Amino acid sequence: MKRTWSTLMLLTMAWAVPVLASDPLTTVLARWDQDEHPDLRAVVVMRDGRIVAERYYNGETAASLHDVRSAGKSVTALLAGIAIDQGALKNVDERVTAHWPEAAGSAVGDVRLDDLLTMRSGLAAFDEDPASPGNEDKLDEAADPLAFVLAVPRATPPGQAYRYNSLTSYVVGVELAKATGMSMADFARANLFTPLGISRWEWASDAAGYTKGQGNLSLTARDFATLGEMVRNKGLYNGRRIVSEAWLSEALAPRVPIADSDPYADHYGYFWYHKVHDINGQKVPVSFASGNGGNKIYVIPSRNMVVAITSSAYGRGYGQRRSEAILKALLSADTPAP
Repeated sequence: MKRTWSTLMLLTMAWAVPVLASDPLTTVLARWDQDEHPDLRAVVVMRDGRIVAERYYNGETAASLHDVRSAGKSVTALLAGIAIDQGALKNVDERVTAHWPEAAGSAVGDVRLDDLLTMRSGLAAFDEDPASPGNEDKLDEAADPLAFVLAVPRATPPGQAYRYNSLTSYVVGVELAKATGMSMADFARANLFTPLGISRWEWASDAAGYTKGQGNLSLTARDFATLGEMVRNKGLYNGRRIVSEAWLSEALAPRVPIADSDPYADHYGYFWYHKVHDINGQKVPVSFASGNGGNKIYVIPSRNMVVAITSSAYGRGYGQRRSEAILKALLSADTPAP
């Protein structure tokens, strides 16, 4: 098909990087043009709500939708906060049975929302163990996901031990749907995505029709960064309140120490991680959403900065290492305001 001059201009704009090539942050991003693994997709850096550096890799463009995997859990946590703000969910002490009475008598039935959001449900669910009764692959393959959840036994008392798993975040999504009377995707559209100006996105549902609270959310890199900017700005976006500041303070608080089991984080909050990095001798606290393959939203309040990274290194450990390396390189090149 013949392209007009205006079409070519639009395509050029979609690829454009809105900073000078000599900018130190852009220079950092250029280092990964020749990365040995051709599955890095995009990096978007925002400061005070503006894109200050942006780069796309391996065929990705500003218009590309990308599956950010378990970073979607962090979005589920934002939606839980909005539901509490609106009164659909009472508080984090509510039990699963408050909105899912059929769960009574099951191991998950009397678990509090707080213990779901901090991965301390006590259920025998551990994503790093394929033999675990509640492993994420088994959940994904279940013909009846709700019945599957109710059959998962208890391993420890709720609130006692952190075990990373997708099942508990799926349960939060089910609770949100039951409490609000709408799918979590529709709730997200009305209360999060549309207010943020996010119009192009996809969020997968399971065999029962429930939005996957555990992930499988697809966004553009810029919209991924926009979510982080709203979090950095304590729940405000363009002057509009999206989620309460009180909820974000609760969600991002370093609640559970996990450094012994996770080399990339010090603590876990409500489906959000926290780590303090040493950058040129300076301690820099970072809150972040994290998905398989190196998908990240890094929120750096001390720099008024957000870094969003999309990557397709699914199931490959170097994806997480690479994203952290990009973050640290950007922070090292960045000159904090006096």
